[in-house]
Amino acid sequence: MHLKQKSGLFLSVFLMALAIYYWQAPTLSIAPNAIFKTITGETISLVDLRGKPVLVTFWATDCASCLKEIPDLIKLQQQFGPRGLSIIAVAMYYDPPNHVLTMAHEKQLPYAVALDPSAELAIAFGNVQFTPTTFLIDKAGMIVMKKIGIFGLSALQEWLSNVN
Repeated sequence: MHLKQKSGLFLSVFLMALAIYYWQAPTLSIAPNAIFKTITGETISLVDLRGKPVLVTFWATDCASCLKEIPDLIKLQQQFGPRGLSIIAVAMYYDPPNHVLTMAHEKQLPYAVALDPSAELAIAFGNVQFTPTTFLIDKAGMIVMKKIGIFGLSALQEWLSNVN
């Protein structure tokens, strides 16, 4: 291989690695001033939760990955709820409210479940379209993690252990 070819190959690999790094690197952004209306009639404002970590997950009752995450969300609630963690599961706008109510009751979800009939919350969080999509918000109200697809339980447990 000639020197020019080696240099070109190295440069291509380097640029590709750099692009992947920036694509995967977490970016901090301010959480929206969202207000959630839960299925129990409670109103939860993210502004009121400042000073505590918050996990917001967008889900649907017909989403297999979302249902697979429920036991992990319950574990997080049991482990970190007493230490200040708030979990809010937002049902997607297309999910029939009666399905959400039935699922929350059947699974005995110990965390807040909110409806988003007009997709207002999904839009506020960057036009969420895929489920599950999970956001971890730190005590200062910054989104420190966004995960499309199933989140890693151990990574969340480690992060929450370090902030509490």
